[in-house]
Formats: sequence, structure tokens, C-alpha cells
Amino acid sequence: MEDRFKYRKAALKLRLLSENGSPAANQEVKISQKSHQFLFGTGGFDAVELAGGGPDGEAVDEKRAAFLNDKLNKIFTVNNYATLPFYLGRYEPQEGKPDETRLKAGARWFEQRNIARKGHPLCWHTVCAPWLMNYSNAEILQKVIARIERDVSAFAGLIDIWDVINEVVIMPVFDKYDNAVTRICREYGQIRIVKEVFEAARRANPNAVLLLNDFDISKDYETLIDKCLQAGIKIDVIGIQSHQHQGYWGAEKVCDVLERFSRFGLPLHFTENTLISGEIMPSHIVDLNDWQVEQWPTTPEGEQRQAREMTEMYEILFSHRQVEAITTWSCSDNAWLHAPAGLLRTDNSEKPSYKALKEKILNEWRTEICARADSDGCVAMEGFKGVYEASFMGKTVSFNLDGKADSVTL
Repeated sequence: MEDRFKYRKAALKLRLLSENGSPAANQEVKISQKSHQFLFGTGGFDAVELAGGGPDGEAVDEKRAAFLNDKLNKIFTVNNYATLPFYLGRYEPQEGKPDETRLKAGARWFEQRNIARKGHPLCWHTVCAPWLMNYSNAEILQKVIARIERDVSAFAGLIDIWDVINEVVIMPVFDKYDNAVTRICREYGQIRIVKEVFEAARRANPNAVLLLNDFDISKDYETLIDKCLQAGIKIDVIGIQSHQHQGYWGAEKVCDVLERFSRFGLPLHFTENTLISGEIMPSHIVDLNDWQVEQWPTTPEGEQRQAREMTEMYEILFSHRQVEAITTWSCSDNAWLHAPAGLLRTDNSEKPSYKALKEKILNEWRTEICARADSDGCVAMEGFKGVYEASFMGKTVSFNLDGKADSVTL
């Protein structure tokens, strides 16, 4: 039977040496996976408050800090990837006063725990800074570019993955309210705006991984990607939002999306995944933001449904050759739109979806091997890609299993 997760695995020959450099012949070795190469993510916004304090610089009180610590530690026991907020209207509500100190504190909280970090987003028409509206379109574009160069440069090494521009498909026709980014997109066109912001991010950090991100999974997004690539824009990753407030897409639609967007030959990140554990949003709602409720409770039946749907979707995505990341958007309930979309309830108790993913990521999709080296001190292994430790002869050595090398000497 074919291994459905073969793209997530690699083989490696380990050559074990004793302290004096001779082969560790016939020695027992324990090989343990410590982390995944694949990015299992969720929103990491709470770390900004925990590590950096409130938006006005106020310290987090002891009770709140304990609550945030508990939430983050639970979530990032399972996940290894965090998205941090860079919405310009909140990051820089006053021109020239970016929230850099707090965001760096949050990013360092994750860095200290070996959690990969992504910034979201560098350019978006929603949560846009009102002060940009004081300028001409030419000046707005230059200020957007300057903002990207400033922030990508300031966070280089701390955040090296970015959603560069968000929801370009709808950007020039967005009419909920006037904003500076829609203005420049209407005047200069989608492709020029994408090109300008990607080039700015690339100048600021040539080693960064840069995403084009959108919720529109129609042919329009495919057409936009085609045009961007034809224009010579170097997109590293295609970002696909999958907010499913109106019900799970189902395996057939997930596979259709994968087939259509994998044709570009680029890595795919499911950047914002939402599955509901309560009442499903009515199907007649066109813009999810129009569903405004004060309370949206989770239910026992909904939680079981969410766990089943999330498990199926994760299995499909984890098995696909081009998918490199999945981010569950809300780590706990009552976040965006008050939706019961988290892995945790509002009191930080674990939902069935949390337990299901924990079982998959930390147990079923994790490699543990006990073996004995041959007479040359060699062990052949296969496992899920990631960082490993090998323990033998009283010592422990780390190594990477990434499919790039056929053998490694420890």
C-alpha cells in the first residue's frame, strides 16, 4: 500500500562515531523526532500582549499573564508556527510611531521556543491607517513601500516569512469604505501594486519567504497569480485562506483547490483556516464580516463535528506534495467575529479538535526509532522530516532529516 504521507518523509543513513572517532559498532541508538519541518500554525497575537504589555505600554497583570501563558503553552505544544499582526492601522495608528517594541517582544517569545514566525500583512486595504488618506496617491504608494522596507528590515532574522499583500483580487473594487490602499490599487492596477510591494520586501530582506495571500479561491485568483508571474514577480508561496464559517468545504472541494493552485508549481500555505464548533453562519451572508453577533457559543455536537472536519482536512493537506503549512486562524474561541473556531474554549480548556490534532502531530505523525548500529556503526532510518536527536553511548546529538542529504555522521 502506498504511503499517503510519503512527501512528508525522507530516508537517511546515520553513521555513528564513538568519542575517539571510531565507529559505534553494534551500539543501541534511540532516534527521536523533536520538531516537524512542516509548519503547523495558529495565530500568535496573544504573545504580543504577554511579552510586550498592553498597547499603551501598561504591564499585564499577574492573573492575565498566567491565563495567556497557559493558552500559548497549550497551543504551541502542538503547533510550531505563529502568525503575528502587522495591520498598519493598528501597528502604526499614528504616523511615525510603529508598535515595533511590543511586536519584537512577541516575536522573541516565539524565537526562544523555536517557533517559526510570520508577519501578517504588510499591505492590505482593510485595517488600513487613516493617516495615509492625507496624502496623494503617489505619496501613499511611496509610504506603503517605505513602511514595508522599514519593517521587513527591522525584523529580519526575527521574522523571515511575510504575507506581503492581502486580498488583491477584491482590492480595487472594495467599496465598504474608502481607504488608501484601494485608492492606489485603482489608479496603478493590481499587478503594479503587487510588484512594488514584493520588490520592497525583497530589497529589505533578500532571504525572506514572501507570500501572496487571498481568500478568493475562484478563477480570479488564478488569473491574478498568472499575471503576476508573467510580470516577473517572484512569489515564493501562494497563500490560501480557508475561513469556513458557513460550513466545511469537504474533501472534494479541498482537493479541487489543491489541484487548481498546485499547477503553478509553487509551495502552498493554508494561511487562515477556520472551522466552526457551533452554529454555522447562514449561507446568504456574502461578506463574513457582515455576520455580527454578540455571542456565538460552541456546542458539544459542534465540537465533535469540528474535530472530524479538521482531522480530515489536515490529513489531506499534510499528505499533499506542495503544501508546506496549515494555520488554524484562531487558537481559542471568541476571537474574530466571536466565532467558536478555536482549538481551545474561552477558558483555555481543550476542545476535541485540539486533542485530535495533538494525537496526529505529536504521535501519529512523529517518528521514534530504537535500533542497533551495524558493524560499521551505521543505521538506516526513514521518518517524518524535521529535527531529530540521536542518543547512543551516553551522548545525544541533533540532526536534520530534510531529504537533502543521503547520509550524516554523528
